[in-house]
Amino acid sequence: MASLSLSLGLLVLCTLALVHCDLYDGHVRVWGLSASNLKGDLLSQPDPYVKVWYGPTFGGMSSILKNQANPTWPGEFNFVDSIHQSVLTLEVWDNNVGPDHRLGTCKTTIRPGTHTETCHLKRGTVYYTYSYDYSH
Repeated sequence: MASLSLSLGLLVLCTLALVHCDLYDGHVRVWGLSASNLKGDLLSQPDPYVKVWYGPTFGGMSSILKNQANPTWPGEFNFVDSIHQSVLTLEVWDNNVGPDHRLGTCKTTIRPGTHTETCHLKRGTVYYTYSYDYSH
């Protein structure tokens, strides 16, 4: 029932915005998150974590890995009832005692199939794999 409400809501939103949206019963999976040469504060190694979105949907955040310039995060993120050709967004953050510092953002327009991506940030490089399966 919630899925139907979400789909109808998105259809109404697309209609009101006068844009074409392809609604699919799709599944996006993101995994294999790692990074290299992340640079945090001048005095210490970064304590990095990643926040993940698919379109407007927040998928959650990874664990915070302490003192890791070259982290590999466990786990995966899954999105169902996807909008075709939405953007996958990964934000890499450095956990601090004060406000956290964003190390960079990766954006990818999703394509069907499985793809491994490399994203160059101002403060390091991020690697991840995603798969996108949908049915019309």
